[in-house]
Amino acid sequence: MRRFTSVHDLINGPGLDVAIHDALEFARHPWINTEIGRRRTVGLLFMNPSLRTRMSTQKAATLMGAETIVLNAGSDSWTLETRDGVVMDGSSTEHIKEAAAVMGAYCDVLGLRTFASLTDRDADYAEDVLEKFITHAGVPVVSLESATRHPLQSFADLITIEQFKPTPRPKVVLTWAPHPKALPQAVANSFIEWMSAANVDLVVTHPKGYELAPEFVSGVAVTNDQDEALAGADFVYAKNWSSYEQYGQILSQDRSWTVTEDKMSLTNNAKFMHCLPVRRNMIVTDGVIDGPNSIVIPQAANRVVSAQTALYYLLKGPA
Repeated sequence: MRRFTSVHDLINGPGLDVAIHDALEFARHPWINTEIGRRRTVGLLFMNPSLRTRMSTQKAATLMGAETIVLNAGSDSWTLETRDGVVMDGSSTEHIKEAAAVMGAYCDVLGLRTFASLTDRDADYAEDVLEKFITHAGVPVVSLESATRHPLQSFADLITIEQFKPTPRPKVVLTWAPHPKALPQAVANSFIEWMSAANVDLVVTHPKGYELAPEFVSGVAVTNDQDEALAGADFVYAKNWSSYEQYGQILSQDRSWTVTEDKMSLTNNAKFMHCLPVRRNMIVTDGVIDGPNSIVIPQAANRVVSAQTALYYLLKGPA
């Protein structure tokens, strides 16, 4: 594989079933393949803050025998310009074309984390920054989250569901929940995309006005009735996102969408999931996230597994 930016890279590469099998092997035996990264370097460039992605990807590279170089754009490196054809007479010091190419000359695999602007929908959904980085890097690239997707998170989510599912085809509910800030649609988009490719019964629920991009929800069961969606669920994944149509806007902070013990009682003794960090008692109550059915910590731990599996394929190269 030359890139890991969405579930389609696995589908068109080793195959999703093979990738899940390999991931579960890495989960059971983390040090099973330490030679593939020996004497090789993984470079990680963060244009936005990170806790889980940074630590898990560094740990995954270590498990593969590789060294890592981690940079925060603008503080550990020069500030980057991502637009083409501009006169660079402002605050940006280096263009992404040179930065990506130089990093590619130093590293065997590169990772990039960049968020949506939430101001220009067309630019965000074109994934302009990520695609330029891939074009000029000259080496395989892993997305550490982009404007529209978070593939390492969604792969970890799928691994977690595989580990905890009570039935071969569980019911999985993605529910919008309130948040005080406008957040991107990346996690929600990505989760839907991965679940749509997996053997699950997916239902998405959100208030009116929070419809997601058609390319992600086409053919997916969607309802504005949260209680109806939660009925019989085996997994409940709570996540906030801002409006897609009124791009980047907060249309509601309706606390009745908070995942509570009463909401979870509607389910089939469902496991609770969230990508973290989480706003307690806004996204989810303490009683739910601290309860016995919360699997947010195993879910976060699987970020190492998803990163390790992705790096394995990228370091391995074409089949």
